[in-house]
Amino acid sequence: MSIFATFSIIISLVALFGYVNFRYLKFPSTIGIMIVSLLFSVALIILDYLDLFIAEELRGMISRIDFSDILMDVMLSFLLFAGSLHVDMKKLAAQGLPVLSFATIGVILSTIITGTLAYYAFALLGIPVDYIYCLLFGALISPTDPIAVLSILKNASVPESLEVKITGESLFNDGVAVVVFLSLFEIAQTGVENVTFQQVALLFLQEAGGGALLGLVAGYTAFLLLRSIDEYKVEVLITLALVMGTYSLASYLHLSGPLAMVVAGLLVGNQGRSLAMSDVTREHLDEFWEMVDEILNSVLFVFIGFEVVILVFRVEYFYAGLISAVIVLAARLVSVGALISLLRLRRKFIPNTLKILVWGGLRGGISIALALSLNSNMSKDIIVFVTYIVVVLSIIGQGMTIGRLAKRLSFEE
Repeated sequence: MSIFATFSIIISLVALFGYVNFRYLKFPSTIGIMIVSLLFSVALIILDYLDLFIAEELRGMISRIDFSDILMDVMLSFLLFAGSLHVDMKKLAAQGLPVLSFATIGVILSTIITGTLAYYAFALLGIPVDYIYCLLFGALISPTDPIAVLSILKNASVPESLEVKITGESLFNDGVAVVVFLSLFEIAQTGVENVTFQQVALLFLQEAGGGALLGLVAGYTAFLLLRSIDEYKVEVLITLALVMGTYSLASYLHLSGPLAMVVAGLLVGNQGRSLAMSDVTREHLDEFWEMVDEILNSVLFVFIGFEVVILVFRVEYFYAGLISAVIVLAARLVSVGALISLLRLRRKFIPNTLKILVWGGLRGGISIALALSLNSNMSKDIIVFVTYIVVVLSIIGQGMTIGRLAKRLSFEE
């Protein structure tokens, strides 16, 4: 099947699933689309056993899609740029300390806690997994995804400061988690005894610091170009080139593309929008990136539903997934709770912040993509299966209930 035909089928299914959800299920958009695609995938597996040709062809097509490459090399750059484009820098700066703490120290703490608990849990289930691979699981499952939860929280009238914390953390912790994952991946490949702390620290600094610096330089260059003209068609193209060119360059230079996208998006979305764009340009730019964001998010959640067809199913893997879902929540509670307790010494937090941050910390496609990027000798089958279970339970269980939880809680002093 050609690339065009495959892409045509995927977009058609995305449109169909979106229609079914909007017309009949009426779930939050991305959650509903994922549920429909998950049910569709299960139906394909069942029909495939009946030797139906169409089902076999579709299942084969889904199995051949490299979700990891598509998300990490293509979709993530657009999603992070579009997400950061509408974040108010002043409001983000006001929450800068907790956001950066959650996105850096929080991710590292969550990685260690999750990896350690998973190591013992897997062993108890008779699935021995090396500790370094459990840490890899901890790193890939730690980043949170705001896509499904933010629209729900807005309808629940959550305070703006809390929305900013959730959005800012999720934007930055994607990049940080990828850097932590790559550092652990390097250790797993070369062996702990062959890697020094200095090498890991240098890799972290190169990826994170270099990526942020590249995003700053590229974003400022785009800002200068946008300020020098007033033609919305060209200006939209400049932002498109900024995303694609900068992300490709970051990959070539072995820098963090996700962090580069976040920094560039923040710069263009704030300085660029206020100082370099006319009202007409702002309107068209917003419409373009909102549409890109909506389409890619829908495609992403359809892909998440599709991934069930590639899983290697074993009963003990399923139990490991259920236990891991609890472990991930516990790690989130401990890591974020500890940081909030320390930060309370210097600043105030509105009541019930911890409950919303923990239950609203949904896991998304980036976790599955990172799991799929593991080598086959890194306990890939168990980690992919467990990651999928955690992500699906997170999106459906937490995503469907976070709105009701937020409405029941009080955020007043």
